[in-house]
Amino acid sequence: MKLEDFDYYLPDELIAQTPLQDRAASRLMVLNKQTGEIEHKIFSDIIHYLNPGDCLVLNDTKVMPARLFGMKEDTNAHVEVLLLKQIEGDKWETLVKPAKRIKPGTVISFGGGKLHAKCIDTLEYGGRIFEFQYDGIFYEILDELGEMPLPPYIKKRLDDADRYQTVYAREIGSAAAPTAGLHFTEKLLADIKNKGVHIAFITLHVGLGTFRPVNVESIEEHEMHAEFYHMTEETANLLNEVKKNGGRIISVGTTSTRTLETIAARHNGSFVAESGWTDIFIYPGFQFKAIDCLITNFHLPKSTLIMLVSALAGREHILHAYETAVKERYRFFSFGDAMFIH
Repeated sequence: MKLEDFDYYLPDELIAQTPLQDRAASRLMVLNKQTGEIEHKIFSDIIHYLNPGDCLVLNDTKVMPARLFGMKEDTNAHVEVLLLKQIEGDKWETLVKPAKRIKPGTVISFGGGKLHAKCIDTLEYGGRIFEFQYDGIFYEILDELGEMPLPPYIKKRLDDADRYQTVYAREIGSAAAPTAGLHFTEKLLADIKNKGVHIAFITLHVGLGTFRPVNVESIEEHEMHAEFYHMTEETANLLNEVKKNGGRIISVGTTSTRTLETIAARHNGSFVAESGWTDIFIYPGFQFKAIDCLITNFHLPKSTLIMLVSALAGREHILHAYETAVKERYRFFSFGDAMFIH
């Protein structure tokens, strides 16, 4: 399939720049993946589409304040560093701007010397591996010096950093939020649970795959960047029980989907407790083994995420839904509105 097959027209003014005051007040497009039928709802209406015995699967990763601003120690030139993933110890994979100035041996200072980073290797797409040096606890220093790594299409400063976290975020390690989950409030989750819907948590730490565009004309040639995932025994047992009893697995977000489908593909459609790295690339033609439904946001044109939802609901249905969303003035991307594919 061609990259152009996943393009659509989006006016800039429909890219949401700020979150709504009430998380659950965003709009919800409900899309039937078989018929393409569309309904227009409010996100809190999601509870009416969930049945007792179903299982809602949430990604509990927590976003790091992963964007750091520092200076090269030899020239005092300003450098921006985005932490992507911890390799081992104090060695991290990062994205750097401007990358061409940062060569192995370059040292960057942050916060007036509270944190130092030495470049030890170069990667493609502006990637660098740094080894950090500091006194104290790394994540405490990161909390003090770092900023939330909002996507580049969000131009406005975020007043409340917690609005780029889900209310259930607990496992720190992501360079971006699993944004489908931003619509849930603690009350809505409690109401869903009281209805008899199971709630399960998995972890996938969002890394370079979120930021890296598709640069090949034939999408089958695109290679995904590996991201770390974890499923507990409690979650695996619950999901297997739900499947056995005829309940639906409802994935919240593409990150949860990729985790569930990775594990199910490795274990003949079953779930097991495990940790690992996944570079699964889901696009039309993919045979889903894990999920039945998906709650997601509206994704960038020609992105791997719009390819994933097209694999679940069909490219024609998705492109028609996106065209409808533009006409109806839905809000797009991270702080935008949601879609439920059932």
